[in-house]
Amino acid sequence: MRSFLNSIRKPINIPLPKKVIYPVLFLIVGFISGVFAKMLDETPSNTLPYFLELLDLGNFFSRMGVWIFITVIISLYSKSPMRSGVNVFLFLSGMVGSYYLYTVFIVGFYPKSYMMIWIGMTFISPLLAFICWYAKGKGTIAIFISSIIFMSLSRQSFAFGFWYFDIAYVLEFILLIIMTFILYQSPKQIIQVIIIGILLFLITAQINLFWGIL
Repeated sequence: MRSFLNSIRKPINIPLPKKVIYPVLFLIVGFISGVFAKMLDETPSNTLPYFLELLDLGNFFSRMGVWIFITVIISLYSKSPMRSGVNVFLFLSGMVGSYYLYTVFIVGFYPKSYMMIWIGMTFISPLLAFICWYAKGKGTIAIFISSIIFMSLSRQSFAFGFWYFDIAYVLEFILLIIMTFILYQSPKQIIQVIIIGILLFLITAQINLFWGIL
């Protein structure tokens, strides 16, 4: 199995200090991100500078898209699939933990259902990150994983129904474009990723995959 996975993408060894420092940094960054997201969520948009009000950042950081984007990037640029799982898990642990600690103890609100969804996703995130790491590899499996990532961000970006297709969230659409460039390895590869991703989007467009808010 290891040789098969290495044929898709081979891990890179890093010095021991980096193996310790990077996960701790991701935990800290996740904690800060969660507090920042909740503070934005609690700040009335009309008290923010005008261009931030237009961007509706409070809503943006309360949706799934930006967190999918960040965790996929952490996963792709980790040096091995195992490191990817550890880094993503610690980032999400910090983010989800600080977000809901702030929500419960400072705001005085206890959104149990959303908390359970995010806690569950945090616990399965190492497996998902492990899989996502191979998107930057070679072959059919890497293309299919990249397509799922493309589909996931498309689900955040577009509204689709029987008679309509529209950009639902502009900022998520920008993240989708950036992710397309990140996933790019060759013209042929990215065309395959986009085509398969669009097909997966159309197939799953009416299925609720917890693409909700924090």
